[in-house]
Amino acid sequence: MTRVRNVRRTLHRFREAARDAGRPSGPPLRPTRRAWQFDALMALALGIVTVYYGIDNAGNVVVREIAPGVMRTVPRPSGPGGLAYMVTLAAIASGALALRRRYPLAVLCVVTAATLATPQSVLRLTFYAFLVAVYSAAVHSPYRTATLAAIPASVLLVGTSGNSVTPIVPNEYIALLILVPMAGAALGLRTWKRRSDEGRTRLTALEREQAEALRRAVAHERARIARELHDVVTHNVSVMVIQAGAARKIMKTAPEQAGEALLAVEAGGRAAMTELRHVMGLLTLDGPEDDPSGAAAEPGAATELAPQPGLGQLDALVGRVRDAGLAVTLDVVGPPRDLPPGIGLAAYRVVQEALTNTVKHASGATAAVTVEHRPEQLRVEVTDTGGHPATGAASGAVTGNGRGLIGLRERLAVYDGTLTTGRRLTGGYRVEALIPLETP
Repeated sequence: MTRVRNVRRTLHRFREAARDAGRPSGPPLRPTRRAWQFDALMALALGIVTVYYGIDNAGNVVVREIAPGVMRTVPRPSGPGGLAYMVTLAAIASGALALRRRYPLAVLCVVTAATLATPQSVLRLTFYAFLVAVYSAAVHSPYRTATLAAIPASVLLVGTSGNSVTPIVPNEYIALLILVPMAGAALGLRTWKRRSDEGRTRLTALEREQAEALRRAVAHERARIARELHDVVTHNVSVMVIQAGAARKIMKTAPEQAGEALLAVEAGGRAAMTELRHVMGLLTLDGPEDDPSGAAAEPGAATELAPQPGLGQLDALVGRVRDAGLAVTLDVVGPPRDLPPGIGLAAYRVVQEALTNTVKHASGATAAVTVEHRPEQLRVEVTDTGGHPATGAASGAVTGNGRGLIGLRERLAVYDGTLTTGRRLTGGYRVEALIPLETP
């Protein structure tokens, strides 16, 4: 049983080796146009030389000294048939070299067969093409296992095809055939080293570019998260702070109004927590039960993430601002259109940020929100009549640093939109956003 198992294991290894021999170790070479031209010219030049050699030696008789004082005549192919045979072999062996980069292993097999079919008296007819084919297979073939097996076999077959009477290469060319491969090997090693250095340089540059791209992506993502959290939290927290300050001032003189202000604070806190759950749920891909504050979800709270706000939620936004004591009007011009979620969210954030700034910095003012649906763009404008800082505006919770407007410009830039802000000539402040739309 052990012997049978060993035999099976050996056969399995042979099958694996045979299968690996047929698998390329890399993609096939795709020669450039210049490489094709060079190979075609080389094949043409070698073909002309070998054909001339065949014609010049057809029908000649070669006398060789095979031993001291012993001479032997070696006839060469003659007649039209012999001449055509030699010309055909030379054309096949030389012409195949035009494909030596694209199909190096197949070219080696064709040239080896032509060399073996060449008469011994004229082996030089195909031998030089055979040298080029061996070199090409060693350098360009992606089938490394098959190539390492084919090259020694071809060299052995061709090397034993000559004899002492008609050697393949004359003795005066032996030194040349030794020096040329050495020079070729040195050139190949130099080329390989240069390509290895270039490859390492490209790899280092690629790694550096990937690290830089990752750093930029992380920075962009951090900025996006910070912008989203700012838009979500600032509005509700600002309203809560102002309402809490107003309740504190009137708690003794008007407890009922103070109670209404505290109810507004509670409602703002609930809205802020709901939006925070939405944002954090999107960031972590978890459900809204993962409250960032660690507090348990309130009874009746939504268990699924709601869609991001858009223009359809402007009425609720304006209502919350009115509850905070700011007189706001909402005017929609033109027939509403179905907008992509990103554009609707950007327009909503513009109104939210502008009204938040009005609540914080223009207490006692009146505000107007205009949403105009134009054929090729969406126009959102928020204006106020000016006022004085709200109660508690000096605290750090409501002190602005311009981050909100910067975030709006970045958000609108994604959709090629623009944001215009500035003081009005008649007093107050104006915020206008223009967002291009696709023509329906």
